[in-house]
Amino acid sequence: MSVNNSALTLSERLKQYALLMRLDKPVGILLLLWPTLWALWLAADGIPHIAVLVVFTTGVLLMRSAGCVINDYADRDIDGHVQRTQNRPLAQGKIPPKEALLLFVTLCLTAFAMVLTMNWLTIALSFGGALLAAIYPFMKRYTHLPQVVLGAAFAWSIPMGFAAQTGTVEPIAWVLFFISLMWTVAYDTMYAMVDREDDLKIGVKSTAILFGDADRVIIGLLQALTLAGLFVVGQHQGLGVFYYSGLAVGTALAIYQQTLIRNRERQQCFKAFLNNNWFGAIVFAGIALNYFSL
Repeated sequence: MSVNNSALTLSERLKQYALLMRLDKPVGILLLLWPTLWALWLAADGIPHIAVLVVFTTGVLLMRSAGCVINDYADRDIDGHVQRTQNRPLAQGKIPPKEALLLFVTLCLTAFAMVLTMNWLTIALSFGGALLAAIYPFMKRYTHLPQVVLGAAFAWSIPMGFAAQTGTVEPIAWVLFFISLMWTVAYDTMYAMVDREDDLKIGVKSTAILFGDADRVIIGLLQALTLAGLFVVGQHQGLGVFYYSGLAVGTALAIYQQTLIRNRERQQCFKAFLNNNWFGAIVFAGIALNYFSL
């Protein structure tokens, strides 16, 4: 579908940019924010430095927005064939592809400018995060594991957060990195289950397609490993009752998500995906309350 974007008013154009960055759907921002906050609080043994907190929370907004823009640029010719994505600005021709690329570069450069206020290790690690964010949208054409690349991109803020807060990346940071990666693969597979029928028709790959009838079992296994890993992190960091209470609630949420996806219905799978925001939030609440109570 082609739209004369030059006829759009400034306010209409800005609205399309906001939709392209998915600012109307903040759940993606939050899913990236929660493991970032886990890392910052654990690295600081409490409230992190304000400058670090500001840079990373703003960076989450910028890089998630940039990720959405480059994702839609990569998928501009196929989004129109997928029920969930057919009304996106690039699929509808409301924003020229060149403008989308310019917006992506602007968002990335703004985020990088903020990272430059951090130490050299954080700056060095930021290149890895930028690479993962840039290549993820294209992975679904070459591998059934794009969710793993997304998980690595989302979890990359963890070693960066430890580097910014402490000047080093402790082994526990990499443990938390892989925990976050497994969690992301679990919830993004739920997300991919929504599009599975459309993806099969157009030849797009995903873990939902790869896992097939074993999707619920594998998601459950990833959820169990995520919770077990978080338990190990709690033991290593000497966290207390608030943290483990949070994990107990998180376990209940994981079980609830399993009930939602049991029939693989699109709406219920999407609901299960959205529910992971509460999982991330309750884990962070447990971490924060643990330090607040000391």
